[in-house]
Amino acid sequence: MDIGGIVLSILGLCVFEVVSSIDNAVVNADVLATMSIRWRRWFLIWGIFLGVFLVRGLLPWLIIWWSSPEIGLWGALTATFSHDPQIQAALAQSSPQLLIGGGVFLIFLFFHWLFLEPKEFGLHVERFFNQQGVWFFAFASVILSGIIWFALEKNPLMAFAASIGSSIFFITHGFKEYASRMEVKLVKQHHLSDISKLMYLEILDATFSIDGVIGAFAFTMSVPIIILGNGLGAIVVRQLTIKGVDKIKNYPYLKNGAMYSIFFLGMIMVLESFGVHVPPYVAPLITFIVIGFFGWKSLRARKSLS
Repeated sequence: MDIGGIVLSILGLCVFEVVSSIDNAVVNADVLATMSIRWRRWFLIWGIFLGVFLVRGLLPWLIIWWSSPEIGLWGALTATFSHDPQIQAALAQSSPQLLIGGGVFLIFLFFHWLFLEPKEFGLHVERFFNQQGVWFFAFASVILSGIIWFALEKNPLMAFAASIGSSIFFITHGFKEYASRMEVKLVKQHHLSDISKLMYLEILDATFSIDGVIGAFAFTMSVPIIILGNGLGAIVVRQLTIKGVDKIKNYPYLKNGAMYSIFFLGMIMVLESFGVHVPPYVAPLITFIVIGFFGWKSLRARKSLS
């Protein structure tokens, strides 16, 4: 990847991390409003180290290493820049499983939002799907069955990875559902210590970061680039949490843009797992276009109300 591709991927990752973490920023702001200034500052400064380096740095590194344990930890970190033919062969062999698992996770994430989650309707079709929410699980099952059927013909490990991707979705979805109920308690129960609230926010941040980390593999398989792009995005989200979360709420369709980006990134990952070549500039370009479109719709909505 040349320098232009690296810069484009980093910018795409940063934008994707910011918009996909909007819900996280809103929850964080609600809880932080009940905490002292000292612990808010701790969350912004030292919490960045935990959120960026330990979660968004360690997690993609471990995912690459787990998918190709024979290349070792150092090989997992430098795999995309290495000229070692053994490392390149191991990465090529394991990447279809990683991509299809991540792709299924992101596609399920999108359709759950489309069918079941409350939203501002940015497109007319969203209202229709939202009225058919009862069919989400049947729809998801059909999609998973189809992907596994075609994956079995190519590589049984890909089929297993697809089932793991769906399992990760439902596990993280359970954590998020629990977190939403906990948020109400934390905001109302002022007797809880700031340390307890801080620990909750860090765990919540780790859970929400999974979406961004998995989606990052649609941009690149390079761990250093993922760390840099997602890390910059996470820092922006932390700052918005304190200083600009009310402004974010004035852009009602940014979440829509994030979810459509997630869908397209998931599709890219599934296609690449089956050997379809997608140029590296496609993922960041789609992200910019989709989020730009829904950002524009948000601006129009604001002007019509003013």
